Amino acid sequence: MALSQLKLLVNLARIDGDIADRERKYITTIGLANGVPMEDIVSLFNQDHENIGLMHLTNNEKFDYIVSLVQLMKIDERLYQEEIKYCSEVAARLGYDQTVMFDLMLHVREEMQRNELQALKKITEKYLSK
Repeated sequence: MALSQLKLLVNLARIDGDIADRERKYITTIGLANGVPMEDIVSLFNQDHENIGLMHLTNNEKFDYIVSLVQLMKIDERLYQEEIKYCSEVAARLGYDQTVMFDLMLHVREEMQRNELQALKKITEKYLSK
């Protein structure tokens, strides 16, 4: 499961043509925290990833994926239209209505407490159709 999340994050980071150091560190941290070996993580940065399996994720995993995407998008403090579009498309593939992005963009920050994440999860559940 962690590999598909990392592939989504790498795709997003590559949209503007350059993976910033903070983006690379964020993706690496998530990979290592999920037990992905460093050499596997590093190899992901040099390629685009197609056909990422998202069908068998739990609602908790879907939420984690979409929040991590929005955190990564906001990490360099510049938002690109292509990044927002990509996150919206992934949200739809995860079973969310694409308008979930409004609440996510408003509430997601780089560092979030557990209670903030729980509150955001409740807000975003109304957008989940699958």
